[in-house]
Amino acid sequence: MAERKDVIKFKGNPLTLVGNELKIGDTAPDAEVLANDLSPVKLSGFRGKVCVICTVPSLDTPVCDIQTRKFNEQAASLSDDVVVLTISMDLPFAQKRWCGAANVENVQTLSDHAKAEFGTEFGVLIKELRLLARTVFVVDKEGIIRYIEIVDEVTNEPDYEAALTAVKETGQ
Repeated sequence: MAERKDVIKFKGNPLTLVGNELKIGDTAPDAEVLANDLSPVKLSGFRGKVCVICTVPSLDTPVCDIQTRKFNEQAASLSDDVVVLTISMDLPFAQKRWCGAANVENVQTLSDHAKAEFGTEFGVLIKELRLLARTVFVVDKEGIIRYIEIVDEVTNEPDYEAALTAVKETGQ
């Protein structure tokens, strides 16, 4: 399995990402994650919709909380052809609890905790922490990656405007 160093940092300390680096124009891997009810979800199940796929280390941390709430607010104004997913290594039960407490209804949370398949196939698994890096991918209706942001400092928020611009450019 490929490893990439110095792509991201946590409080200035370099971390290692596990998995192959994806590029704009690549077909998104068909990783399997878990829904909040523990049912398996394949990313190919979202074909036909534009997918904003956000990954966060843990919903129970301040920046991840802010990021997911902001995307939840933005998702309310997007067309029905767009789905916003937040994937983390949190247990599905914790994700469901967090969404209820935060009134998050426009973002679907999914868990990669069981196999880390999403993390490795998308190249965003943090080796040292077994958490996902903070990223945003925009995948078009045909499953092609149209936007990638890997936030270089884990404690920083992503560029929301750039991600939403990418969604609009995919023809949502």
